[in-house]
Amino acid sequence: MTQTTLIDITNAIRALAMDAVQKANSGHPGAPMGMAEMAEVLWRRHLKHNPTNPHWADRDRFVLSNGHASMLIYALLHLTGYDLTIDDIKAFRQLHSKTPGHPEVAITPGIETTTGPLGQGLANAVGMAIAEREMARTFNRDGHHIVDHHTYVFMGDGCLMEGISHEVCSLAGTLCLGKLIGFYDDNGISIDGKVEGWFKDNTPQRFEAYGWHVIAHVDGHNADAVDAALQAAKKVTDKPSLICCKTVIGKGSPNMGGTDKVHGAPLGDKEIAATREAIGWHYAPFEIPQNIYDAWDAKHKGAAVEAQWNGAFAAYAAAYPELASEFKRRMAGELPTNFAATAHALLDKSVEKAETVATRKASQFAIEAFAQTMPELLGGSADLTGSVFTNWSGSKALSATTGGNYINYGVREFGMVTIGNGIALHGGLIPYSGTFLTFSDYSRNGLRMAALMKLRNIFVFTHDSIGLGEDGPTHQSVEHVASLRLIPNMDVWRPCDTVEAAAAWQHAIQRKDGPTCLIYSRQNSLFQKRDAATLANVAKGGYVLSKEAGEPGQLKAVIIATGTEVSLAMEAQKTLAQEGIHVRVVSMVSTFVFDKQDAAYKSSVLPKLVPRLAIEAGVTDYWRKYVGLDGVVIGIDTFGESAPAPVLYKYFGITAEAIIMAVKKMN
Repeated sequence: MTQTTLIDITNAIRALAMDAVQKANSGHPGAPMGMAEMAEVLWRRHLKHNPTNPHWADRDRFVLSNGHASMLIYALLHLTGYDLTIDDIKAFRQLHSKTPGHPEVAITPGIETTTGPLGQGLANAVGMAIAEREMARTFNRDGHHIVDHHTYVFMGDGCLMEGISHEVCSLAGTLCLGKLIGFYDDNGISIDGKVEGWFKDNTPQRFEAYGWHVIAHVDGHNADAVDAALQAAKKVTDKPSLICCKTVIGKGSPNMGGTDKVHGAPLGDKEIAATREAIGWHYAPFEIPQNIYDAWDAKHKGAAVEAQWNGAFAAYAAAYPELASEFKRRMAGELPTNFAATAHALLDKSVEKAETVATRKASQFAIEAFAQTMPELLGGSADLTGSVFTNWSGSKALSATTGGNYINYGVREFGMVTIGNGIALHGGLIPYSGTFLTFSDYSRNGLRMAALMKLRNIFVFTHDSIGLGEDGPTHQSVEHVASLRLIPNMDVWRPCDTVEAAAAWQHAIQRKDGPTCLIYSRQNSLFQKRDAATLANVAKGGYVLSKEAGEPGQLKAVIIATGTEVSLAMEAQKTLAQEGIHVRVVSMVSTFVFDKQDAAYKSSVLPKLVPRLAIEAGVTDYWRKYVGLDGVVIGIDTFGESAPAPVLYKYFGITAEAIIMAVKKMN
């Protein structure tokens, strides 16, 4: 192949990027144009993938962490033969197109993760690399390496400025993730101009300090140099590798290349024409010659590589039939056949033992039960294992040298959540992780991305309110539960006892279309008795825990409560009944699930025209959707104080007495 032909092959990326951005009149042409040679080397010479089967289990994973450069990956997917047509490219950034402004998983074939918030794609890649290694440790046998792929990630200056890059790259180095290879697009430009005014890190030394293998000072526009660096990186198996590629943003644009003007705006017709002339691309917009398509086409090679793997897997299945079956089950995201029986036994045990414990402890009971029969559960905590109880009797921390089912994330809440997202995206494992609820703020955008991507990722948040006591307002969650409920597609459970904690875990594990936040208390929470019918309704998110006494029609109010406040509602109900005031108690353990029930069920729980009161040790506004403007909400709309939990509940008026007084005023 001549150099001219190779130049044309690479320039196809530049042409598609600038044409699509120009047609959309928005987008980021500079980074795709600057990373074209890096992409050509990886995608045409090294990447193991099959365009006709984007979900092949042993494909290499490619992550574009600097997701604003989306036209790079769209061009690559289109050129190599994925189900992404030139018309899809022309529809860049348009409503319901397969080429949205930033890459979105499950929208575009071949996209491994949704990126755009800088640094998170890098974190997802770390998670994918962890998943690859743990799956390999679990399933590979001598002579049978059915899990054997790399994770590649492109990143820019912005990704490395984000604090999350420190969290996840530090951990990746500690864990010696040898099959993680990063490409740093060092073009020295961000939106505000030359980054030297605000980003002067010595990136190679920084990553060497993390424990990475670093290849510095690579000419990102010299394909042979990039290829040599990548070959060298693949030979280092005991460290993740970073290839630092010096590039020119908007490479090829004679008047805008190397400047911030080409970062996030179309080049304009005049500059595009000048660029075409400068790079020798003499074709109309969106026109790719057939010989260029032929040079890029990866369908035949990809099918051959997958067929080879299929043959290897067949031999593996013959030698290890049970392992092969388990591998297929886990990669399909299916639960073990005994899952339902395990969940039923856990619920029965919770009812039988009737324990009054902190719900964080009740959560640990559930983890213990499920983890014994679900090897795909991969737990972890941000340096709070002994407080959030995310471990169980069989927990084994994974390390650089040994496999395990638990990750000690260190004090890295944001990194923990986003690495978990990458683990979930990879497949074969169900991640869960824990920290204090107030620290969910650190990981907020990662939680949002989990919901956006509809990932099965489980978040355990304990110390859920002023009930944590003496650590004071810095640690006492007030607005957090409500804010998590506001994230679209985020399921949030705040159980009141061991029964609801078990049901919450069951629901979280079963859920395939999104993440779940499990909110648990530090302080003890009273066990609540239920009959069989009531027990069955727990799974509906909100249910009548204690029906009103008296004759039909004597219902005076409905008390809605969650978590430890349920016991206050039950106490108030008992006192009010003695005075002839009949109320019912509704445990609203998951508003997300309750809201999905049919109208008949919801009205049976919350009858119309009956006054309602809600109580939760958090901000009050959220509950207006259930109690209405005329209803009453007992909560806390200020920050907390440092004192023992019982003192705080009384001080802030979150008591049974407050419920009683409010109900009397309502009638």
